[in-house]
This record gives sequence, C-alpha cells and structure tokens, in this order.
Amino acid sequence: MQQQFPTGSDTKFPHWVDLETYFASSPSDRTSKTTLFINCTSSTSVAMDFCVVTMLYYLILLYISIHLLAFFFTDADFTLLWASLLGRKSEVKLKGQVVWVTGASSGIGEELAYQLARCGSRLILSARREDELRRVKRQCLESSSLKDEDILVLPLDLLERTTHEAKTQAAIEYFGHIDILVNNGGRSQRSLFLDTSVDVYQALMELNFLGTVSLTKQVLPHMTQRGTGSIVTVSSVLGLAGAPLATGYAASKHALQGFFNSLRTELYHYPNILISTVCPGPVQSFIAQNAFTEDLHKPVTSPGYQGHKMPTRRCASLILAGIANSVKEMWIAQQPFLAFYYAWQYTPTFAWFVTNLLSKKRVQNFKSGVDADSAYFTKPKTL
Repeated sequence: MQQQFPTGSDTKFPHWVDLETYFASSPSDRTSKTTLFINCTSSTSVAMDFCVVTMLYYLILLYISIHLLAFFFTDADFTLLWASLLGRKSEVKLKGQVVWVTGASSGIGEELAYQLARCGSRLILSARREDELRRVKRQCLESSSLKDEDILVLPLDLLERTTHEAKTQAAIEYFGHIDILVNNGGRSQRSLFLDTSVDVYQALMELNFLGTVSLTKQVLPHMTQRGTGSIVTVSSVLGLAGAPLATGYAASKHALQGFFNSLRTELYHYPNILISTVCPGPVQSFIAQNAFTEDLHKPVTSPGYQGHKMPTRRCASLILAGIANSVKEMWIAQQPFLAFYYAWQYTPTFAWFVTNLLSKKRVQNFKSGVDADSAYFTKPKTL
C-alpha cells in the first residue's frame, strides 16, 4: 500500500497523492504540502479533543441531574442510598453474624431484630423489660429459620453501668464472640429548657451518652483482640443540628457524635473495625411516648399522630444496608427533613434561617397542646 500525503490549497478537503508524486515535486512544494499535512492532522486532533470534552461535560451534567432528581424522592444520603441499591446485600453479609441490639424491646431496635433474624443473624436482645424482649424473640423465631438457641435474651439497663462488664461476658460466653454491637437504647425529650429540671438533663446524659459509652468500653476490647467488628450507634438528626423542646436530648446526641467520630480516628490501625453512627429523622416508634418531660417522673400526655413519619421497617432496612457496606455515617429521613441535613452541612446560614421559622411554629404548637413532631404539619392554634 502506498503512503499518501495531503496536497492542494484547500485545508478542509485536501487532495491526496502518492509518495512518488510528493518527492517528484520541488522542495518548496514539498514544504507547503508537509505544512498542510501537519495542519490537517492538528485540526483533526483538536476536533477529537473537543468531542471528548463535550462528551465528558454531558456525562457530568447527566450524573448531576440524576442525583438532583433522586434527591427529591430519596430518604437517605447518597452514600447510603447507593449502598442499599448497588452494594452488598445485608441478607448475605450479615448471615451468621452475632449481633447485640440494645433497646430491642420496641421501635427501631425491635424492627432491627426482626430483619436481622430474617437475614440469619444470631441475636442478643437487650432492654430493661424482659417480657417484651421475650415477645420480640418469639416473633423473630416465627418469622425466620433461626432456632431458640440462636437468640439470647439479655436484660440490660444502660444506667446500671457496673453491670455492663458482666453482661458483656455473658454474651461472649454464650456465642463465643460478638460481631456487631448496635447501640440503640435511649430516650428523647419534650420540654422547654426554662421549665425543665436539671435532673432531666443528668438523666439524658447518663442514659443516652454515658450508658452507651460504658457498654462500648466493654465490647470494643473484645473486637480489637479479634481485629474485626462493628460498633453501630443510633444517634439522631439532633446530633447534627439543634431544635427546640430537645435541648438535653440534642446535647446527648451531639456528645455521641463527637465521641464516636473521635474514637474512629483512634482506631486507624484496626481497618476491619467499623465505627458507624446513624442519624435518623422522624421515625414511627415509641420515642415520643417514652420521652422525658420537664419533670423526671412526669410522662408525656399525648404523643401525637405518627403517620407522617418514616416507617420503622424502612429505617431499619437502610441501617442494615449501611452496616453491610461499612457506611461510617448514615442520614435517614424522608423529605423535606433530609434536605435539612444538607442545609446544615453546606449552607448553615440558610439552615439557621429556616430553623428559626420552624422553631417558632414548633414551640407555639407545643404550648397549645400539639405534638412537637406533628407541629410541622399542623396549623398553629391561637394561644
């Protein structure tokens, strides 16, 4: 095959001749033809580069558009969302794992127990109410292939920190090890600071923060000895931001966030130990019914309607997806609450503006007898 070079003065549509014609021409003609060839080659290269850049531009635009569209319909941060859709499946990753769940007698903890049982995980169920734990165990056995010996009911009070070492040893002796600890126990708050006893703040910190830290203190050395394990702590959106009627609760959750974020950095030489925090927004559970009020022994009068909140089943499913895929921090909430997380993360000034507007409505409704959570969906009453 003969080699060919461009000739002619039209750089857009050059004529082509063979090598013999090229060398038969005068030196000045060869120079002009060579220059023309280089120009044509450069033009082609520039055109190809332009096509590649344009293609990348549209791909990035498509990627951003998909994420923006998904944002309006999603109920989890993008990392957790993609893990739940495309990551490792919890029923595969968690099968056979020994999982200790505190606060397992109701709410998120109870639903986690049911879904973990269906995944084939062996369970340690803890809370104060042993009768409720046994009810949860029966339902776990009925809805899964687990046997009676695969589930240990281990009553636990987070406030009784002197018992945590013995409880941990009992769990390890029963199963031989602990793969995952889910710190889910705790209580919320529904009261204004000016009306609330300091005893309530002490109780919230003792239960939500120190109780969780105490149990982690007993379990983590066992995991570092084995070189593997997961500590998963259910925090809250109020561990990232603030809201009225929950000053003590938010303080305890902020403390958990700071503690476990710092602990994660200390365990850099244990790459197979996961420290994960879960930050749910409003979820259908008994957290409102069990909340502290302005007095340590005064119950909540009316927990309010829970239907607008995220179903507990969906929340638990996302948590298990996050555990299976080693997600370090999970944001879980339906819209518009999920947008609140991003606002605080990326536009705090705007977040403060919105928070002040919503806080006014929340306090007004609370004073007039409307549930604090449903206050966002209820027209304020005249005081």
